[in-house]
Amino acid sequence: MSRTVREIERKYEAAPGGAPLDLAALSALAELPGVASVVDDGVTALDATYYYTADQRLAADGVTLRRRTGGSDEGWHLKLPVRPKGVPRTSDGGDVVRDEIRAPLGDAVPPELAALTRSRTLDAPLRPLVELRTRRTVWRLVDAAGEPLAEISADEVSARRAGSAGAPVRWSEVEAELGAGGDPALLDAVERHLSTLGLRPAGSTSKLARALAETAAPHVESVPATEARREERRAAHGDGDDTRKKPKEPKKPKKQKKPAPPKKARRREGADALLGGGDPTAELTAGDVVLDAVRRQVAAIVALDPAARREVPDAVHRMRVATRRLRSVLRSYRKVLDRAAADPVGAELKWLAGELGVDRDREVLAERLTAGLDAVPDEQRLGPVRARLTIWAQAEHADARQRLIAALDGPRYLDLLTTLDALRADPPRTREGTPPLLRPAAAKPPRKVVRAAVLAETDRLARRLDAALALPPGPERDGALHAARKAAKRARYAAEAAELGLGKGARELAGRLQRVQQVLGDHQDSVRARETLRDIAVRAHAAGESTFTLGLLYGREEAAAAARERELPEVWAAVLDPPPRRLL
Repeated sequence: MSRTVREIERKYEAAPGGAPLDLAALSALAELPGVASVVDDGVTALDATYYYTADQRLAADGVTLRRRTGGSDEGWHLKLPVRPKGVPRTSDGGDVVRDEIRAPLGDAVPPELAALTRSRTLDAPLRPLVELRTRRTVWRLVDAAGEPLAEISADEVSARRAGSAGAPVRWSEVEAELGAGGDPALLDAVERHLSTLGLRPAGSTSKLARALAETAAPHVESVPATEARREERRAAHGDGDDTRKKPKEPKKPKKQKKPAPPKKARRREGADALLGGGDPTAELTAGDVVLDAVRRQVAAIVALDPAARREVPDAVHRMRVATRRLRSVLRSYRKVLDRAAADPVGAELKWLAGELGVDRDREVLAERLTAGLDAVPDEQRLGPVRARLTIWAQAEHADARQRLIAALDGPRYLDLLTTLDALRADPPRTREGTPPLLRPAAAKPPRKVVRAAVLAETDRLARRLDAALALPPGPERDGALHAARKAAKRARYAAEAAELGLGKGARELAGRLQRVQQVLGDHQDSVRARETLRDIAVRAHAAGESTFTLGLLYGREEAAAAARERELPEVWAAVLDPPPRRLL
């Protein structure tokens, strides 16, 4: 049985000639607000072996897997990088924030930890890579009740490659780790004190990274590591369907015969700002824009897989959104991407989104029905309605969860991950027997090719909305509005993908389309809520229970759907003012 611990820490190293830490040097920390004393916990010997695939892609993504003996937490540890909301960055790049999943000590990699690495390792063998031995001296900052607020450790480290007979590399470092539920501001105060003792932020964020560098073995990064780490952080604090801030309407550009295409140099801000490498001074192409969108969503799927397996709140939803975004890009940009290469990938993404959606759809519907019941006055709640809802939700969740894990552990998903990994290469690789992913139009400037794709999706949405609103209220109209919702989502994702090439006009259009998607999504949720309420009412009636409250909820959902339909024309009119062709 594994368990998870949130780890927030900072690393330091001593300036040349600096004095070693001791209790006397740290005693002043007892004067910090909330700190009652500094406790010396003595010295511990730690012996760790780090496991990786041959291409070291776990290390490239900031993931560590180790087997460690010694200390109170000996066992297997898998560390996944994450930065939750509310945890500030330090001026030199940030606290190291990781979820550490621990499993009991054993000889082989625990299957539950290996599963959490699958989206990155693609089931490649995990073998010993680095051996670390650490002599650790620990001091705890505790409050008046003796509860730990933070821990400071001075480590004397020796490292060597697994199986190497050569002399190990050695170094010393200091770690300051926040206690569970502690205030990150405490680390700032600790850092200020450590700086007076001659300590400075370490040049490496982990012992493994330093060991890899100082043992001088070749380090292979087969995927864009920088972006994968950024997607891991996005996964922690949200990048799903959150409402965007709408920028001010861009000024009307000056007339010119031919607009100059945007430059890669303007867009490539920071390492790997545009995934896939290439010449940062060359003109941006339509292929650059589309492949950047593809690779970002692949990175999101890979990063969110462990969180979805661990049932981290909203992780399944975010992974599903990334899957849908990627499929949408593959379908919308067919002038850039060869259909023979892209369509089979899109079909598998549709399957994955369906597997991810089973539990997510139940979760959303359960929240909606529960909120609706909470709004019903006590005197109108007749019969065991809440118990009925709970039984339905729990039964659905158990089945959906088992189905999802079986899918993520299965060969079909592994085959899809392997295909997606090939798309992250530069140039992207495709399966044997299929053509290259990029078509000739990929070499053209994005202004014409990418803009045309976004406008085509917007026009498609307009046709579906017109057809749906022309129908009388009823099941046929509900189905047509659901189809329009899918078109709105596809148009929004196409606009989001185009931002690199088309600028803030694409971002603003995506925000407007999101509002249309939200209205249509709420309408569809009401349709599904009514279907579920009717099914529950049939069971309740058969058991001799009152169905009055269920009928009341059904009527409220009907009214909510009608309100969304009345709201839709106004929301759509906002998308057309100014017209997308002028906005882009």
